[in-house]
This record gives sequence, C-alpha cells and structure tokens, in this order.
Amino acid sequence: MYWLTQSIYSFKVIPFLGGWLADRLLGDPEGWSHPIVWFGKLISFGEKKLNQGENRFYNGGLLTLILVAGIYFITRLILFWGAFINTYLYAILVGVGVFYCLAGKTLITEVKAVFEAVDRSVEEGRTQVGRIVGRDTSDLSPQEIRAAALETLAENLSDGVIAPMFWFGFLGLPGMMAYKMINTLDSMIGYKNERYKEFGEAAARLDDVANYIPARLTACLMLLVSGNWHKRDFLTRFGRAHLSPNSGYPEAALAAILDCRFGGTHDYFGQAVEKPYIGVNDRPFTTEDMLIATKINSNTELAMGLLVCLLSILLQ
Repeated sequence: MYWLTQSIYSFKVIPFLGGWLADRLLGDPEGWSHPIVWFGKLISFGEKKLNQGENRFYNGGLLTLILVAGIYFITRLILFWGAFINTYLYAILVGVGVFYCLAGKTLITEVKAVFEAVDRSVEEGRTQVGRIVGRDTSDLSPQEIRAAALETLAENLSDGVIAPMFWFGFLGLPGMMAYKMINTLDSMIGYKNERYKEFGEAAARLDDVANYIPARLTACLMLLVSGNWHKRDFLTRFGRAHLSPNSGYPEAALAAILDCRFGGTHDYFGQAVEKPYIGVNDRPFTTEDMLIATKINSNTELAMGLLVCLLSILLQ
C-alpha cells in the first residue's frame, strides 16, 4: 500500500486538482490571509528603500531578481521539507499553494458584480469597477464601465488563471509562485509614470516574457472552446495593436467572440492614455455579453486545467 501512496502523490496532478477545484468552489473567501498580500508588502517595502538615487533601473532590477528568485527557492524548500516529513503534507502544501495562486472564480464574481452594480446606478458601477481596473473610473459612462469589466475579464483570464497554470505545468508550485510574484511586481511598479518608469522597467519586461506564451494560449483556447476558431485572424489583426505585447491577444479573442470593440482613451494617474481599438463593431454592451464572456472564461479555464493535468502526468 505504501508504494501505491507514494506513486499517487509523486504526481503533481492530484494536489493540483485539489487546489484548482477549491478555487472553482471557494474563490478568495473574505477575511482569509493571502500570500499575494504578503508579496505586496515586500514589494512596497523594497520600493520605498530602493526607488531613489541615480540607479533606479538597477535597483528595481535587483529587487525583482531577489523577490522572484527568493519566492521560487523558498517554495522549493518548503515543499522539500513537507515531502521529507510526510507525502500527504507535501500534497496538501501543493494543493493550498495552487488554491492561492488561482483567481478564476473571484474574477468572474467581480465582473458579474460590476454589471449588476451599473444596472442599479452609474456611481455604484464606477465604484465597483474601480476594484478591478487601474484606470480612473470617476467619469466613466455605463458603456465604458461594462467595457472595462469585459477587458479586465479577458486580460486577467490570462494573468490570473492560464499563466499560473502554465507555469505550474512546467515548473510546479515554485514556478507558479514565482510567476505570481512577477505579476504582482508588474501590477505595483510596472508603470511608465515618473515614479516607476525606470525602477519598474525590469519587472515590466519580465512580466512580458512570463506572459508571452500564456497570453497567446489563452486567446487560442477562448476561440476553440467558443467554437470561433475561424475568427483567429482577429488575433493577428488586433492582438499586437495593444500597448501591452500580451494583453491584446485575449482581448482580441473576446472581441471576436462578442463581435464588439474594446480600447479608446482612458485616464491613468491623471494622464490620458490612448489605447488602440481592438475589434470593429462599436456597439452597446449588455448583460448577455457578460454571461457569454464569463462562460467562455470558465470553459477556457477547464480546458487549460485538463491540459495541465495531462502535462503533469507526462513530465513525471
């Protein structure tokens, strides 16, 4: 019986499934401590100490290297310790780590809440969408609020679900945790404003590299699960139009599926940023669009989860 237990838990697939299903069922329960909050505190501490002087680019690169490599090796050490003590403990640690690294259910819940809020009042919609976007929401119209929520749904399907799964498939939980640190660094210091332009450049570039394949994989899976593979020309026409080298691909896929248009001018930190249009049909967004988009998100996550399970078995 011992050899059977060993063979089962030596696979990454069992604890991965546990963590993935936990996220699908629970999301991020209110009041629970979360590793990403700790990541944010470390980044904030390092930024205050190092984002000064003449060598901001190198200081930011050093902080990025230390935090990403640090979380990778710390996670490996914790898992080694867990495996040394008990195989079940190792599996539990992996499962819990996967649970905390995925944001599929929470993303869908937040986007649904935006559509429900804006239907009640514009001000409530602006407040709700401000929870999930970085742009200034104080003057957004109902159409812009819904568009922002759908853009975020597509972009964060890649960043918050598919990319973490992708890196788990190849590098296990340490790679997944390292990716989440990269993504958190980019979301906190990867801006091109005066404060972060030099300091956050290394983090932003590393995030671009880490998301290069996952973003394109996300877009392809979205088209496949929705039966819109024949619209893949949208990915080449509009995917590279986005200011980000990656975000445009899942947004282009969703624009193809919904036959709509994203993009336009938005305010970030008091500055107007003109984003290229993705898609061609400038039409009003409806609750039906949100329901279709969230279903696509869920099915894309399911397809990627099955791919990771297969990959985890093959790479043993």
